[in-house]
Amino acid sequence: MAKRAAKAPQAGHDHGACVGTALAAAERVCAAGGEKLTELRRRVLELVWESHKPVGAYQLLDGLRADGRSAAPPTVYRALEFLLDQGLVHRVESLNAYIGCAHPGERHATQFLICRRCGTAVELDDPRIAAAIDTTAARHGFEVGTRTVEVAGTCADCLPR
Repeated sequence: MAKRAAKAPQAGHDHGACVGTALAAAERVCAAGGEKLTELRRRVLELVWESHKPVGAYQLLDGLRADGRSAAPPTVYRALEFLLDQGLVHRVESLNAYIGCAHPGERHATQFLICRRCGTAVELDDPRIAAAIDTTAARHGFEVGTRTVEVAGTCADCLPR
């Protein structure tokens, strides 16, 4: 499998189309799995996709309340758990935040490049990284359960020129 990377948004990025594509993919993934993308789950996913930066659960809660919904933290966490289970979002462990999955409905090894300056996160899918982790873990007699690879640094837009 070739490595893939979701690109950070470039100048002229049509974010409305980006969000629309993510929501349409979510509908397909849920329908294929016999699951329902409820209005609340859909709105939480839309809020996650509003930027290409990881978003925390309480930011999502604020977004729901801004819509006039009387949501509570457990409501947001249940919606996020559903979206995680369906492979529609990823949890960025180091930030305790969530970001939309660039390859929904596909099994893939995920790694993130996270910009410390602007907060943008780029999803990578490089199976060579996953294989290196698995091989090294096996050498140490370690069975890998979950694999979270997050690399913090500075994105191209934030680098001094």
